[in-house]
Amino acid sequence: MTSDPGEVVRRGYDAVSYQYRGDDDMPEQYLAWLDELQDSLPERADVLDLGCGCGVPVARVLDERGHRVTGVDISGVQVERARRLVPGATFMQADATTVSFPDGSFDAVVCLYALIHMPLDAQPALIERIGRWLRPGGVLLATTGAREWTGGEDGWLGGDASMWWSQADAATYRAWITRAGLDIIHDEFVPEGDSGHQFFRASRGNFVM
Repeated sequence: MTSDPGEVVRRGYDAVSYQYRGDDDMPEQYLAWLDELQDSLPERADVLDLGCGCGVPVARVLDERGHRVTGVDISGVQVERARRLVPGATFMQADATTVSFPDGSFDAVVCLYALIHMPLDAQPALIERIGRWLRPGGVLLATTGAREWTGGEDGWLGGDASMWWSQADAATYRAWITRAGLDIIHDEFVPEGDSGHQFFRASRGNFVM
């Protein structure tokens, strides 16, 4: 395994893109989160899908609902698939910890199961930038770690790929999100096997329920 975590994640998703997500996969939990998000978006919203993977399901659902979607992912294979599967959206291959957008670019930022693949010391600054990228009333949907853990795994998803994760605990993410100027609207534990993640919906002020 290379010592560069970003390179481990990139190579890992390049290798297992199709095992991780099929072209038409639609996890019920994702759809529920996106339905909640829809209620707070303008008719033609600008949405950033940060860690977009192959574009399914987040970018596809939002694109089909008439929103302008920008997707960012570190994996070239994932981005190539996303461009094919969601041709109406815009995708770029980039490291989310260094990508830049002007302040006030988006009505929503969706970052599901992506922060946990980024170096822990880069995550607070990224969350602060997300807060600036959001317009007043803009919404963040994010899954984070629920407990602190950093580690890797060889043979991920039964293949030859390695994968790497790094995450803080839920209380730390609450503090980081609040420090970024966002108000937490909803916060829940999402079980997965014998562990799980934390889901946050937060707003940059002026939020109408």
